[in-house]
Amino acid sequence: MRIVDDAAVGPYERVVHAVDEESGLRAVVAVHSTALGPAVGGTRFHPYASEASAVVDVLRLAEGMTLKAAAAGLALGGGKAVIVGDPRRRGPGLWRAYARVLDHLGGAYYTAEDVGTTVADMAALRAHTPQVLGVSEPGCGWDGDPSPFTARGVAAAMRAAWEADTGRPTLEGALVTVQGAGKVGGTLARRLAAEGARLRVSDLDVGRAAALAALTGAEVVAPAAALEADCDILAPCALGGVLTPAGVAGLRCRWVIGAANNQLSDDAVAGLLAERGIGYVPDFVANAGGLIRVGAQLDCWEPVRVTEAVDRIGETVAELIDAVDGGGDTLLAAARRRALARLAPAPAR
Repeated sequence: MRIVDDAAVGPYERVVHAVDEESGLRAVVAVHSTALGPAVGGTRFHPYASEASAVVDVLRLAEGMTLKAAAAGLALGGGKAVIVGDPRRRGPGLWRAYARVLDHLGGAYYTAEDVGTTVADMAALRAHTPQVLGVSEPGCGWDGDPSPFTARGVAAAMRAAWEADTGRPTLEGALVTVQGAGKVGGTLARRLAAEGARLRVSDLDVGRAAALAALTGAEVVAPAAALEADCDILAPCALGGVLTPAGVAGLRCRWVIGAANNQLSDDAVAGLLAERGIGYVPDFVANAGGLIRVGAQLDCWEPVRVTEAVDRIGETVAELIDAVDGGGDTLLAAARRRALARLAPAPAR
């Protein structure tokens, strides 16, 4: 195996590139910050078009994890990992090889499941390294899957924004478009349906979208039309970068609140959304439930403590809305200030 460890790359503490010819592993791990605690972030397994695109993705995701942990008040830092390749075609020994990369970081980074990886994958990885969260912990009462907590937090964020907008404390009657019917998007849709929201769902896997619609009474929307569907809340729950400057003009929603990381192609899109009167709850605030859940494994929080912390995402959103109300600011700018305020006084490690 070849491991190249680029310490202190710009604002990043570590960026590690690893290649193992025997197992086929090609991985990049970025540790953005450990100022508040060990870096935590999932491992994304994706067939990137190039090494450069994988690096760009992992750097953005790692910084987002730092902001997510800080904004949520957690004693955690931010990091992320990507494995380049088709997650359906894994060479033998891949998790053993990847475990060596995690161990190389000496406890600075803990990983968990993400796009292209599963709870079962993390269990297999945990057999080779302790640097894994998001797995079953019978002693803590967890089954290992953080996606329900991510969905719970996104619903709490929606509820807070909707109440601030309409005065209604529940999402009953709100029309929500869920773009992405995977682990988090599917769980979110089922939760929203149970609360009485009206749903539209979309996914590149048409069969998966149809199955979710059958369970929730949702209308299926073609992937190409999902972002421009008329709705109260648009919930991007697939891959990031879906909201671009050119695409803002076509949006027909009042709020954008979803589970996907890095929903904006760049931060300037937040201002364009505000100009159109569309509220945007930053993804690193809305989708922090999964991080809260996996981070809780480090100290074996009681389940009730975790759910209470996830539900407080709604309180955070309400506070951010109050902070920017009538001030010409964006929720993204306010959320960044909130996160950076926690990071600024922290002693360097």
